[in-house]
Amino acid sequence: QVQLVESGGGSVQAGGSLRLSCAASGRTFSSYSMGWFRQAPGKEREFVAISWSGGTTYYPDSVKGRVTISRDNAKNTVYLQMNSLKPEDTAIYYCAASSKVYGLVNPGGYDYWGQGTQVIVSS
Repeated sequence: QVQLVESGGGSVQAGGSLRLSCAASGRTFSSYSMGWFRQAPGKEREFVAISWSGGTTYYPDSVKGRVTISRDNAKNTVYLQMNSLKPEDTAIYYCAASSKVYGLVNPGGYDYWGQGTQVIVSS
């Protein structure tokens, strides 16, 4: 069982930056693939970033170059650094953990989810 707790959300003006954190319980954090997703009102949950257990990362084109995922296995924490934020980045951001390696751009590939943290970007 893994519990995930996100923090670091808030309100920021367009062009600003935020760093989200996701603290995980459990002793096997380093073996999990960790992902970030977001969900805006009325929209489906959208993939934002992933860090596989070996450290490889992947981003969709919508955020590539503006977002960086990193992890500190000693602290059981994964981070999402977001720069050059746009109003369309406004959403609830969720971290998720998966024991799988494939199929992780889809929410269904994950075993555990955090409660989410709100990000609001104003123009």
